[in-house]
Amino acid sequence: MTDTLVTSSLTVEFERKICAPEALPHCVSKLARPLVFTNGCFDILHRGHATYLCQARALGASLLVALNSDASVRRQGKGPDRPINSLADRVAVIAALASVDAVTWFDDDTPIELIRMVRPNVLVKGGDWSVEQIIGAREVQSWNGTVRSIPILYSASTTGLLRRIRSF
Repeated sequence: MTDTLVTSSLTVEFERKICAPEALPHCVSKLARPLVFTNGCFDILHRGHATYLCQARALGASLLVALNSDASVRRQGKGPDRPINSLADRVAVIAALASVDAVTWFDDDTPIELIRMVRPNVLVKGGDWSVEQIIGAREVQSWNGTVRSIPILYSASTTGLLRRIRSF
């Protein structure tokens, strides 16, 4: 992670949920199964994100969230100024959520290598993704896991929020 977390003897409890990709096998071994996996940018956290992550967590005993690195977000073409929040900040905010049991990140364009590594029981994305479009669906189904597309209850988006902010 390019922007490092501040570490001290006063480490905030939620920071214990942050797991570097190279330590993921060890971190995942401590998580209760069935394990739910989801991923995304989660740039500016909003109600839609919070609701979605709570719904995802309800599908298993623990939830692992993988965030796109800053470079990975930039390659998605969301705009030259994205992400707004650094990876370190995004990871910390996601880790602070009660619905999240662990958070990691990936620098590739997709999280397929992480999915293969952790072998989640449940793979989840938001309702704007059909099951057939979800990266890793075939792999998760091959080991008898399930893949879900959760309906969007609140249609907020970071892109939409930025558009509103910039119109003022």
